[in-house]
Amino acid sequence: MTIRKRPLGRTGLEISELTLGGGYVGGVMIHPPEDVRREALRRSLAAGVDWVDTAQSYGQGQSETNIGRLLKELPEAERPRISTKIGLKPEDMADVKSAVRRAIEGSLERLGLDKVVVYQLHNRIGTSDASWITPYEMLRPGGIADAFESLKEAGLTDHIGITALGDTNAVRDVIASERFQTAQVYYNLLNPSAGANMPPSFDSTDFRGLLGACCAHGVGVFGIRVMAGGVLASPEPHGREVPITVNSDHETEVARAAAAWKALGPRNEPTAGTAVRYALAEPRISSAEFGAATLEHVDIALAAGLAGALEPDALARLSEA
Repeated sequence: MTIRKRPLGRTGLEISELTLGGGYVGGVMIHPPEDVRREALRRSLAAGVDWVDTAQSYGQGQSETNIGRLLKELPEAERPRISTKIGLKPEDMADVKSAVRRAIEGSLERLGLDKVVVYQLHNRIGTSDASWITPYEMLRPGGIADAFESLKEAGLTDHIGITALGDTNAVRDVIASERFQTAQVYYNLLNPSAGANMPPSFDSTDFRGLLGACCAHGVGVFGIRVMAGGVLASPEPHGREVPITVNSDHETEVARAAAAWKALGPRNEPTAGTAVRYALAEPRISSAEFGAATLEHVDIALAAGLAGALEPDALARLSEA
């Protein structure tokens, strides 16, 4: 038995229901020794995971470099597919086409690849901060979408995507343009607002309807933060907390998690496994991306992936909570 696959939007690809994350918060592709990184990848591949996600910014390029070294050890037919990302800076906007070309070439050099399957923008979308990208900058002639399309034309990536953070209405506008084929969408049992209507008392970022928008426009979804940055794995801080939603400091998130576990009742699996299975119960998510710090964390996520979606009665209790 291996982890199941789902369609990745309109890309024509099928992808494993779990993606191994190469990011800073979990850090398994950055912080541990090489033998741990190698074993994390080996176990993931053996379970049926066929995708690894990373970014230029993860460990200031270290994640890509480490993944590239591990890929070289594998026969090409056994390698996972790779997605990576760029976070544009304000100064890049003067010549965005050159900026994204330089960035992807640097990523490909670190990864030891001729191209990646998906290349994604890693900025928030909206107008609230200078580092955010407006929908106009995304979609105007000669803008970011055109610059990313040029990477496809050059054979450096097959598909392009976004990180669906920032102002939700602005993100929806970009999704509706159908210029991008994938999106990273925040979704977990503490904040399932991308796929569910939240009560008036809900006081965190509302990603209202993003999964529905992605589905309507054929955008493949990578579910991110399915363990809420680690809070759904353990109440103990790990030192790499990077909140990306409002009112999401560690103490508040721990309290929310405790309420969820109380509503759910005793279970014969780690809480991190339940969190992964909650994400897998959302059919509009193509692949749930999991972060891990240790091989034990990897094993928990893989066991959850093999178990599949959370059972309906547990989902009902969480929805009520």
